[in-house]
Amino acid sequence: MKIRRIARLAGACGVGAALALAPLASPAVLAEPAPQAVQVASPGDGTAQGAIDWYKARIGDSSLEGYCEMAAENSYGTTGVWPSAIDHWNGAVNAGKAHTDGSTPPKGAFVYWNISQYGHVGIADGNGGFYATSVGGAIGHGDDVSYYDNYLGWSDPQVPGRG
Repeated sequence: MKIRRIARLAGACGVGAALALAPLASPAVLAEPAPQAVQVASPGDGTAQGAIDWYKARIGDSSLEGYCEMAAENSYGTTGVWPSAIDHWNGAVNAGKAHTDGSTPPKGAFVYWNISQYGHVGIADGNGGFYATSVGGAIGHGDDVSYYDNYLGWSDPQVPGRG
């Protein structure tokens, strides 16, 4: 009887109203959710590989030109942490996380250049290269951190944060 009433409501008021009232008509048996599979890195998931995958998925995209810091943060699944790449670099220096020794940045590390008042930042590939905006006018891959002038160094691969 209650099912027929719900069916009539669906016809008269729309499916949404009927579905909203359905729980009142009869208790439903809830199924247990399926167990989740082990998750692997995905773009923007907060891991070094996820950050690299985020850039790889956007090779050739020019929509983030002038927004290198936003791209670097987005690659780690966040945004709005630092106003510019140079501020991010200065934060890494102040937190003792900046490396200026000429060592090869590990996969997912932030790499920085002083090429404007805002600086520039990308993500290291772990082999001496990097992914960033403004590589040939779009998101791309550079084989060496000397692609741009005035390389500053790198900071630890981690979700961006202040401190």
